[in-house]
Amino acid sequence: MKKILLYNSGGGLGDSIQLFTLILSLQKHFKSSEFFYLGAHENHFQGKLKEFNIDIKTLDLGLKYFGFRWWHFLVTKKRFIDLSVKKRKEIFVPKTKKKLIDQGLDKIDLIIDLQSKLRNTIILNRIPHDHFYSSTYGFKFCTKKAEYSSSEHLKNLSNFLNTNIGISKFDIKNLEEKYKVEAKRLLPDKNYIGFSLTQGNSYRDKSWSIDKFMDLATKIDEKNKVPVFFIEKDQSELIDKIKSKLPNALFPELHSSISCPALVTALASRLNLAISIDNGVMHMMGLANIPMIVLFGPTDSKKFSPKINSIKILDSKIMYKSENINSITVHDVFKLI
Repeated sequence: MKKILLYNSGGGLGDSIQLFTLILSLQKHFKSSEFFYLGAHENHFQGKLKEFNIDIKTLDLGLKYFGFRWWHFLVTKKRFIDLSVKKRKEIFVPKTKKKLIDQGLDKIDLIIDLQSKLRNTIILNRIPHDHFYSSTYGFKFCTKKAEYSSSEHLKNLSNFLNTNIGISKFDIKNLEEKYKVEAKRLLPDKNYIGFSLTQGNSYRDKSWSIDKFMDLATKIDEKNKVPVFFIEKDQSELIDKIKSKLPNALFPELHSSISCPALVTALASRLNLAISIDNGVMHMMGLANIPMIVLFGPTDSKKFSPKINSIKILDSKIMYKSENINSITVHDVFKLI
């Protein structure tokens, strides 16, 4: 497997963070392989998540929202071939006249489709390849028959490739020292309970009531624990509202010149516990592998909750047969702490 391509149709930071374990496991198993990433949206691995040093290149076909437009079917193969020719030209060494350092991207050895939309899979399948893995349409697009489960991609790929791919998770020790030092400066003591309460995408209402979060934090404050809120600096009105009721609460990111997901993960490693709704910060905290309580409403808790050692999930759909996350009470959360 010289060249392996992963396709992800999700656009959020959390969608990319959820791929860390898969990518790291594959890279450890296929040590000499070159990994490429094709997304329907931007490549966060080379953007907002670059501080985590996940080594994966962008396959740029110049197609925005790749896979979500049927006309992509007509141009994908040509774009890939054009990209391959361009790469060969770029790596040609004139003095040798004949020799090419690399043969470019004539084909992909293995394409890993990490979504299940039929249209997207059909379009992705146009990229020249030897092996194709996809869960779409009951794994019918896979180039090899094997035992597959619906969501365990690593297990599926082990069966697909007839090899045992071990699990390699992100290790907080691999964070750059500057983030760990900054986190210790901002949170130097113990007994911290972290809160993440704002959602990134507004297409679904995933937010638990701010008043409920403050009531919960007040109970924690009364137990001599320190509430720590993870809120972006531009949310000044929300921050002031919380400060007015919880003067002992901390907002560490307000006091740092560093602003990136890696710092959030480093700060999370200083917590005794984190409580969060389904959002990007939840996944950043999950990378620290600390105890967590996560609240879910309309989204799928089984699919999106962090895969960590200690996690308690409150899902309104299971508890109250409702997608309204605010049907979860403060008592429901507090009794788990």
